[in-house]
Amino acid sequence: MTLNDNDRSIAAFAMLAHATVHWFELAIPIFLVVWLETFEISIAAAGVVVAAGYALFGVGALPAGLLADRYGPKRLVLACLVGMSLSFATLALATSIYAIAASLVLWGITASVYHPAGLALISTGVEERGTVFAWHGIAGNVGIALGPFATATLLLALDWRIVAVMLAVPGALGTLYGLRARFDPTAAVADDDGSAADGSNDALSADEFVSNTRSLFTGSFLLVFAVVTVVGLYYRGVLTYLPELLNGLPAMEGIEPPAALEELSLGDYVYVALLVAGMAGQYVAGKLTNRVPVARGLVVVFVGLAIIAVAFVPVSAMGVASILLYCTVLGFALFAIEPFYQEAVAVYTPPDARGLSYGYTYLGMFGLGSLSIALGGFLLDNATTAALFATLAAIALLGAVIALKLLVRPEPGSESASTESTTAADD
Repeated sequence: MTLNDNDRSIAAFAMLAHATVHWFELAIPIFLVVWLETFEISIAAAGVVVAAGYALFGVGALPAGLLADRYGPKRLVLACLVGMSLSFATLALATSIYAIAASLVLWGITASVYHPAGLALISTGVEERGTVFAWHGIAGNVGIALGPFATATLLLALDWRIVAVMLAVPGALGTLYGLRARFDPTAAVADDDGSAADGSNDALSADEFVSNTRSLFTGSFLLVFAVVTVVGLYYRGVLTYLPELLNGLPAMEGIEPPAALEELSLGDYVYVALLVAGMAGQYVAGKLTNRVPVARGLVVVFVGLAIIAVAFVPVSAMGVASILLYCTVLGFALFAIEPFYQEAVAVYTPPDARGLSYGYTYLGMFGLGSLSIALGGFLLDNATTAALFATLAAIALLGAVIALKLLVRPEPGSESASTESTTAADD
């Protein structure tokens, strides 16, 4: 179905902002190599500095969700773009690792605003949510791919301080576009009490926050939160170590990148291919959210991810073509689940708590989900690769069980209190 003008305007704004968030996020690890030499610090110390920014990226999602419900998602997204751009511009002034840390903390705080605010905007303002969620996810993958590529390329010719300022330019342009964009942020909930979505809601008191949280977690959202946390555990666990594991496979030995790109490993190329496949997965899944109950889609994708995890060890003993095909399938499935869980939040929560709901969602995704990084490192150090992927398969099957409980839960539409969505009715 063709998007209406309001849907297109929101989609363009959200896609631009989403790509920009991940553009900045994936540029930071490239800078890390330069900072190690510039400030002569240990890897451990640099890791703590970078981790501080990334931690706030996840932890800040919850208060950001509350702010989105109070002030409106568009204002929050604009504040996010301004804050991220300023944080990278201030990197150029850094004279110590402490100044770098301050800039990254600013980035983490402001970047944490986007996902609760941006997804709340889509869920309350867009009629064709599934389609826009799909394109929104694809835009994020574009930012993930282009951020490190642009940073590494610019660093070949320019000083890192100049590069940091140049990377801030897309954020500034996104801010200017957002200021000019015109759309109705509550168009999809016009028949409901969607006042909160446009920022007309009063600030929540502590009692109201506790009450709203209790209301969310005593309903189906508890299962949605568990699903998203499981997605985060699988996502972080597999993507953190996959490039390193791929580069250690016998099939990859003897394959050298082109001379012009010799600083990149073969795992980097495979990672980009995985992201491209992920864009296709997001698009297909986004279209399917308009046709099948989201809980059913979650069950299917989780089962697929479990099978894919189990298949890694036997496939890794095969040739390069089989490994590339495996990574393509993994990327498709891994990112196909994103539109389903984003739609699930929209289906199982009321519009006036949508920011809070997405705040909890990304606390689970980026915060709790990061625990699998430590678990994965422990398994690779003390067990085997097979143990890691067996654990990932178990995590995916747990997600399938939770999603199955969501599928059979009666009357989800009555809990959402708003979901004119066809999907909610089907569930």
